[in-house]
Amino acid sequence: MTLTYETVDVFTDVAFGGNPLAVVFGAEGLSAAAMQAIAREFNYSETTFVLPPQNPAHTARVRIFTPNIEVPFAGHPNVGTATVLAWRDKVFDRPIGDRMVFEETAGLVPVAIIQEGGRPVGATLTAPQPFQRLGEADATEVAACLGLRPSQIREGRHQPVTGTVGLPFLLVELTDRAALEAARPVTSAILSSPSVAPVKDIHCYVRTGNGDDVDLRTRMFAPLDGVPEDPATGSANCALAGLLAELDGPADGTIRLRIAQGVEMGRPSLLLAEADRTGGVTTAIRIGGRCVAIRRGEIVAG
Repeated sequence: MTLTYETVDVFTDVAFGGNPLAVVFGAEGLSAAAMQAIAREFNYSETTFVLPPQNPAHTARVRIFTPNIEVPFAGHPNVGTATVLAWRDKVFDRPIGDRMVFEETAGLVPVAIIQEGGRPVGATLTAPQPFQRLGEADATEVAACLGLRPSQIREGRHQPVTGTVGLPFLLVELTDRAALEAARPVTSAILSSPSVAPVKDIHCYVRTGNGDDVDLRTRMFAPLDGVPEDPATGSANCALAGLLAELDGPADGTIRLRIAQGVEMGRPSLLLAEADRTGGVTTAIRIGGRCVAIRRGEIVAG
């Protein structure tokens, strides 16, 4: 068995920016433990394995691993995997079009390819599940988990709240850019916090002013998953878009958000989020962005 791979930087149009991803092919005979070992070897925030779909009407089954665990859904792995498949032009001896459907544990993930000048340059996914709130966390505990003062957690619009579109995150609004830059994950506090430990992964954000070229700036910390900080988190920003659509969105229409992430860790990323609303209900959430090819090769061990 020969395993091949490609790596790509996701949510960026500049090499060595955005969020790196490894996409592995030929892993049909591998166990979950072997896939986890490969993901740990790459040591990216996520690695995907492209497998034959259970339903031939779908494009592929995609399994997603962090260095520590398999996850049911994630954003940048879908965007990056779809873009790599579009560059390859076929998978499992079938041609690739500009729309794909991936089978994942969280459900079916539709992905549309972004074209520029007749060439694929990125992709936009639709979240596999509607946005759900799963409970609130204590702001004082959240502040300790982020190495911040309780006064740096903004509670006016919402309490720190767990939200999900297939993978849960604690969504936390901070008071200003200085608080966002000062935030850091405190693993011992996360483990000991009754309201944070069940969720583990913290996605914090600030709304920007009129002089900024983005609408939101975010950071995501998941040290218990082997990801101290993630440069770009599509699934977390999908959940955030769902929350903000509930709070600020129109009864009917689409909200669009330009989201910057990864700036503080030297891997600036740009994510483009959309949430459709009909009759006061959010009917679809999408996230997308561009990708840059980095390298390809074979895995010879095993």
